[in-house]
Amino acid sequence: MGHSSAVWDPRAAIEVTKDWNGIDQVTLRVPRGSSARVSLHGGQVISWRNERGEELLFTSSKAIFKPPKAMRGGIPICFPQFGNCGSLEQHGFARNKIWSIDNNPPPLHSNNCKGGSSINLLLKPSEEDLKCWPHCFEFRLRVSLGLDGDLILVSRIRNIDNKPFNFSFAYHTYFSVSDISEVRIEGLETLDYLDNLRQRERFTEQGDAITFEYEVDRVYLSSPNVVAVLDHEKKRTFVILKEGLPDVVVWNPWEKKSKSMADFGDEEYKQMLCVDGAAIEKPITLKPGKEWTGQLEILAVPSSYCSDRFDHIKGIVG
Repeated sequence: MGHSSAVWDPRAAIEVTKDWNGIDQVTLRVPRGSSARVSLHGGQVISWRNERGEELLFTSSKAIFKPPKAMRGGIPICFPQFGNCGSLEQHGFARNKIWSIDNNPPPLHSNNCKGGSSINLLLKPSEEDLKCWPHCFEFRLRVSLGLDGDLILVSRIRNIDNKPFNFSFAYHTYFSVSDISEVRIEGLETLDYLDNLRQRERFTEQGDAITFEYEVDRVYLSSPNVVAVLDHEKKRTFVILKEGLPDVVVWNPWEKKSKSMADFGDEEYKQMLCVDGAAIEKPITLKPGKEWTGQLEILAVPSSYCSDRFDHIKGIVG
């Protein structure tokens, strides 16, 4: 941290290093001390720390850091599908590919220019990808860390093929929580959801807030663009702001499922919760030459900033 008289240069806040597999990782930092780390394996955010150095994302202690498998934790990018259907691997291939740094991205018309530091990544299909999903695309991802420590991901997917294609998408965000039984989600009340544990049958949420006492694997439909995850014990609230992402996935594997996953600790379900901005129920159709944008912004704020009423959370964000 320099003296306040020094001019802060965002470019100096970006550091590229290699992980133990020799794959580039990009670390973003801002003057107040927050940081984020992005791996070019999957374009995946693998760390997001607040100004006190506390890790805000969950990564399993048993996560496998080796291509071509996606790492269990952080924010994997699920594209061109979420879930498991057809010939594609589960959650699509984007999270398993090596991305490149995009040094000449086209301008991003966005209202989130909050300073801070950012990195632009690019994914294009390989010959192998085209065999299982025969569509030409350019996927540009910008990961930004705002001066206040908020994390912003903007995905732009352009169809450079001569025919339209469909895809589904999710930012599969693993939040670090104190204890799953102390956590609740606000903003999804009264919504319809598809329950993946009951053959994707459709139900309507009855609770005032979503709390956790057993395995949950749901896709909430036509959700508001602001959702909050309140961690009572840590007195911390994650505020999720999204654009172009109508659905929200809520997932916690609970005890039995945890024991069946090789890259997940038996008891780790207590310290994590996935809440994803997503587009799943109605796949995105992209015509030749057209571009889709999906944006996610996450803030971690002390719960004292928010009363129990969700309206106040919206008020903070403005």
